[in-house]
Parts: sequence; C-alpha cells; structure tokens
Amino acid sequence: MSNLKSIDPYTLKTISELPELTDVEVAQKIVHSGEQFENYRKTTFAERKERMLKAAALLKERKKEYARTITSEMGKLISESESEVEKCAWVCEYYADHAEAFLSERIIESDAERSSVIFQPVGPVLAVMPWNFPFWQVFRFAAPALMAGNTALLKHASNVQGCAAAIEEVFTDAGFEFHVFQNLAISSSKVQQVIEHPGVKAVTLTGSTPAGASVASVAGAQIKKSVLELGGSNAFVVLKDADLEKAADTAMTARLINAGQSCIAAKRFILEKEIHDTFVEMLRERVSKLQRGDPADADTTLAPLVSQVQADEIEQQVHASQQSGATLLAGGKKEKTFYEATILTDVEPGMPVFDEETFGPVFAVTKAENGAHALELSNQSDFGLGMQVFTQSDASADLFVHEASEGSVFVNGLVKSDPRLPFGGVKTSGYGRELSEEGIREFVNVKTIWKS
Repeated sequence: MSNLKSIDPYTLKTISELPELTDVEVAQKIVHSGEQFENYRKTTFAERKERMLKAAALLKERKKEYARTITSEMGKLISESESEVEKCAWVCEYYADHAEAFLSERIIESDAERSSVIFQPVGPVLAVMPWNFPFWQVFRFAAPALMAGNTALLKHASNVQGCAAAIEEVFTDAGFEFHVFQNLAISSSKVQQVIEHPGVKAVTLTGSTPAGASVASVAGAQIKKSVLELGGSNAFVVLKDADLEKAADTAMTARLINAGQSCIAAKRFILEKEIHDTFVEMLRERVSKLQRGDPADADTTLAPLVSQVQADEIEQQVHASQQSGATLLAGGKKEKTFYEATILTDVEPGMPVFDEETFGPVFAVTKAENGAHALELSNQSDFGLGMQVFTQSDASADLFVHEASEGSVFVNGLVKSDPRLPFGGVKTSGYGRELSEEGIREFVNVKTIWKS
C-alpha cells in the first residue's frame, strides 16, 4: 500500500504523507455514499441552499488558511490561491440561488392532457480531479452536483490531499450530512475499481487527454455517464487592428496564470504579420519584469512549477522546438522547479510547443499572413477547449465566433471559466459541460412525464 505524498514545490520539502485507503475502506465509503443518497435526495432545495450558502461563508472566512494550503501543496502565487478560494464561494452562491430554477419542471405541449420533463439526481458521482486548481475544479463540480441532490466522491490528485481534506471539511462544517461529500485518499491505480463499483452512477474527470480516455473507456464499458474536461492548447490571436496594449496585458495573464499550468491558458500566440514584431517586443518587455521567488511572498510574480518533473517536461518541449527551427527570444532556463518565462518565435505546426499542451510559462509565437490564415492556424490543433481573438472589427470577430473549432471563443478578453457560462471543450479537449444551467443538468435523469 503506497502513501500519498505532498511536496512543497518551492522548498522541495515533504509536507505530509497520507496512507492510501484499502480496497475495503474504499468500498465502504461508496456504500455509505449510496445509503446517504437515499436520504439526501429527499431534501428540499431550500435545505440544500442553506447549507451551500454556509459553505460559501466558510470559504470566505477561511480564505487565507485555505490559500496557504493551496500554495504550499502545488506552488501557485498566494494571491492566485486566495482568488481561487473566493471563486469557489461564488460558485456555491450561484448554484444555491439558481439550482431550483434550473431543475424546475418544464411543461411541454403534446397530445397528452399534461406532459412535462422533470430532473432527478442520479446518485453517487465520482469526481477525478487535478492538482492545478485544487479547490476550484472540485467546487465547480460539487456545488451543482450537491444542489441537484446527488452525493459526491472525490478522487483528488495525490499531491494535494491537504486541499482535499479541507474541501471535505467545508461541506461537513456547512451542515451537509456525513457521506454526502467524501474524499477518497487513493492513487490513480484504484480509479477503475471505483468506477466499476455498482454504487457509483457517473463520473467526471478534469485532467489530461490520456487520463480522460482511460476513464471514459471504463465508464463506457459500465454504461455510466461521464463528463470530461481535458487538455487544451488555446490560441491567442492578435489581428493587425487590435488594441495592442490591452492584448499584451491580457496575454501575460492568459499565459502565466498558475505559472502556465492551466488547461485554458493561452499557449499558441498567433500574430498577424503587420503587428508581429511590435507585439513580440511588448511581450519581451513585460516578461523581463517578472520576479521569481517564494509563491507565498506577495512580491513574487513568477511561481515555481508543481514539480521538477513538470519543469523537465517543459524544458524538453522547448529544446525540441528549437531543434525544429523555433527561435529563443527570452528565457529558456530551468533551475529545479523554476522555469523562466520563455518566448519562442518562428513557431510552426509540427513543433512540440505548437502541437502539444505546454504546461508552463512558454509563449509560442507564430506569424499569420492575415485573419483567415490566423483562423486556419488556430484550428490546426487536436484540442478545442477555447481561444481568444483580439480585433476591433466585428466582421473579423464574427469569423472566429462561427468558424473556430472550440468550446469557447472570447473576443478581446481572457478565456476563463465563469459560473454563469457553460464551460467545456470539443475534439480531444473532452465532452460535456460544467457550470451554468448546462452543467447542473449533466448528472440528472431527464425524465419525461406523460399523463392522459
């Protein structure tokens, strides 16, 4: 039996080691989840709302405490960790306020005297979640799932078990009954047996494309619903008529949030040729001002990556792209878990930094002949999570809105998730949607009622 280990990415010191649950303990938790579901599903929306609002209040009250846990376990800037906890409170409040309306009976005219659709919870749902947004990824699943009347089982990343325990604590302290939300302290090797357990009714995963394919195949074999939010290689397109200052400022956040370790981070910077050199210089100036250091220090602006393995992977992708003809303009150096903010120009399809997901602070810059070429380059990806385009032309914006092969298109703004808007991808970025009305309806039985 292995231990789940948390290592501070900045100090490289072990924070904690947690023994993995045994197969018997895991099975017991699943059974408890199913038993509690039979009671919890009968609670009213008003009762669930009261508890969910309490969870939001606790997140706000404990923001600094939980932010320190996030930063110590996975290394993001403390300001980003605090913002993440605040966003979790927001999604709790959003679904507390809107879940009942989203799931209210819908009357439909037919040849019946009365026909309608009602929405009912499906039961225990397994969430397989990543380390990069260890609170947000969980809460954006849990808030709608619990408000819909489901119970939840969390398989969190092995290195953020402190965050997992804190999240379970929030829901328990907010008044949700024991076993409504449970953390399963297990490694990835046990995920298959959890999905295959008859007590688990559905599964959602946020993670890499290979992990998603594995989970989807197991769920499919069991005829269980799955939702996948997978990797991304988001394009950041800047056309010649764009507000370049706004675009450059946005580019820094779009690429460097969480030190670039985000599925929706901008990764491929596609610049129309007329503004290419100017915009690259604007990026270079901004990158040169970044301050590397302790992510718990408010003055630090560039955090370490989650591990030395992650830093090594980024280094390999950059070197391989250079060997294929990319030009290193800035950065490119690694020290333990730190990787410099790096700008590569002359990037073309076929290079790792264009074709693959780069989970680190690398700006991969490609020159486009015109808007149509920029769209072609943007779509030249196996991923389809989201993209952003900067232009002052309505016609150019409409071209990307309608023709970009993405789950989201943001015009003159940063791609981000928002509880009010559905979120998810196409192609190898996954399927299904989280957040908004679409998200809460993923794990319910859409039941048709017909009365004569």
